Amino acid sequence: MPPDVAGRDVFTVAGYQDLVRALLARGYALRGFADADPAAAHLVLRHDIDQSIQAAREMAEAEAASGWSAIYFVLVRTEMYNPFAPAAARDLTQIRALGHRVGLHLDAGLYDCEPAALDAASATECAVLETILDAPVEDISFHRPAQALLGHEPRLAGRRHAYQPRYYSDMAYCSDSGGSWRHGHPLDHTAVTEGRALQLLTHPIWWTGPAAAPADRLQALLDARGAVLDQELDTHCASHRRRYPEETSA
Repeated sequence: MPPDVAGRDVFTVAGYQDLVRALLARGYALRGFADADPAAAHLVLRHDIDQSIQAAREMAEAEAASGWSAIYFVLVRTEMYNPFAPAAARDLTQIRALGHRVGLHLDAGLYDCEPAALDAASATECAVLETILDAPVEDISFHRPAQALLGHEPRLAGRRHAYQPRYYSDMAYCSDSGGSWRHGHPLDHTAVTEGRALQLLTHPIWWTGPAAAPADRLQALLDARGAVLDQELDTHCASHRRRYPEETSA
């Protein structure tokens, strides 16, 4: 498939790999936030884990198989998942073992986007995540950031964040928010045609598993989470196990 059309509308792991290969074919080189030059053809692969750490691990495995390194941002305060849960903690450890970085996905809205509160919260939440990872956390991204935080210059608790001008405005930024390229496809971005740096933000939930509409992917996630909760209740709560009387022979 020619690089100009590879991965353009296919939201699957293979489609994601095609997209990254298309960018690499344009002369891009993979970089982390620490060493990305906005004026160079550098590509930062960023993943915000909004719904599923398991989906993130699947994405991380595919990237590692292609020899790529990315950064995965994890929510600490969310109803969507528990990063301390044994399976989730194992997945995060595996993501790091595959050669990727893990950062904090900070829900700034919980702190009214107030600078001092954000700085304190960043320090606290990074320390929590470092406990899970047994490794330092050096990067932060905002979850659903308010407009005022786009281009926010100061570091947070001494750490880089993905919306500092260097990463958000000095270099190009593309996101698959909501399961589509709402602001244009990455391959059509002016920065790509000019060979300037690109921060490519994707959310693993939109790419893993069979191709499906965003709403269907979320329903599948909901069904899977319900099954996990049902199993946990069966394991730990006798009252739940007694919902269905045992069948008796006639």
